[in-house]
Amino acid sequence: MNLRFRQIVKRFDGQVVLDGVSLSFEGVRSLVLVGPSGGGKSTLLRILGGLEHPDSGEVELDGQRILFTEEALLRHRRSVGTVFQAFNLFPHLTALQNITLPLEKVHGRTAAQAEETARQLLVRFHLESHAAKRPAELSGGQRQRVAIARAVSSRPRLLLLDEPTSALDPEMTAEVLDAILELRDEGLDFVLVTHEMGFARRVADQVAFLADGRILEAGPAAQLFDAPSAPQTRAFLDKVLKY
Repeated sequence: MNLRFRQIVKRFDGQVVLDGVSLSFEGVRSLVLVGPSGGGKSTLLRILGGLEHPDSGEVELDGQRILFTEEALLRHRRSVGTVFQAFNLFPHLTALQNITLPLEKVHGRTAAQAEETARQLLVRFHLESHAAKRPAELSGGQRQRVAIARAVSSRPRLLLLDEPTSALDPEMTAEVLDAILELRDEGLDFVLVTHEMGFARRVADQVAFLADGRILEAGPAAQLFDAPSAPQTRAFLDKVLKY
């Protein structure tokens, strides 16, 4: 993907969350956003997904400017898959129905087409025996894998993942990270917000470090993790990688 942010500003209740963020990558397959909590990572991801409007600035994806009008955003959202840290599954629907419903209602698939796709994905993510279970009957790792299956069911051009393992224990985290790594190896482009630094280094082509609403450093994963140039990046990595 080719991705470009130009001077993105976003405020909530008068507080600046993104302060003139500019970032440009060409031909990147996996971009990971890292940095301290509250630095603006999730907000930037939501703007890219068309879920938040910037107060000013421009976003381009593959050479096309994202227009923040409701009609244009509806089209854009249909082309992007998003996975949230809190799963965002429909609690009254089964795992199968959580995948088929958006395929039918948003993407115009027939019921038969939606079910065929959903069942293939449940097998793909080792969830076929849980198709009839509701989210409350699933483990956290299983719920997040259902959410990932739903996000990729429409074959999006880009997958956005917002701290998909933050609510999971280590074993469940490993399940979800394995699924993301497999998607990367299959060629799906994605942007990931995560606090899992070891995984970020392994999965990312490029990494951007955000703090205080600004991009302080960006570049290839090995370069940023092995020889960060910004003092705040070094201090952050020294702290989070200490143990």
